[in-house]
Amino acid sequence: MPLARIYLPLTSADLADLAEGRPVGPAPLAAHAVTPLLGRTGLVVDEEELEHAAWLAATREASGLTQGGAVRRVIAAADVDVALVLHPTDPDVPSRVTVAAPIERRRVVSFHIDEHAGDTEPTDLLWYDVTELADVRDLVDTP
Repeated sequence: MPLARIYLPLTSADLADLAEGRPVGPAPLAAHAVTPLLGRTGLVVDEEELEHAAWLAATREASGLTQGGAVRRVIAAADVDVALVLHPTDPDVPSRVTVAAPIERRRVVSFHIDEHAGDTEPTDLLWYDVTELADVRDLVDTP
């Protein structure tokens, strides 16, 4: 089965679900990915730059999720079946996709979390392997 890399903004409740063996959901889930619409911008030419653009869009969206308790943005990078990823038609958010199934922990490959509470720049996010979920959870609500 071909896979698509998606970037999914998460809440602390989503992290708790993953830690307890439950998937992030319910579907449909809003995420970001490389899409045909994203590639039409004319400014980006290779896959790595397109993935970075999708990741940046996810970091911007995650900023809205830090209200209500969480003090750090968290993005999960996950590989899901391409058949579950519905591409956007909105040119205002060309990386926006809808994932038609909950995301299981086995699909997550990494987490990206703010180095410090309240950070807002994409360069402030640190990379964590999926095996470091406990560390990510410890950081999420730490001021």
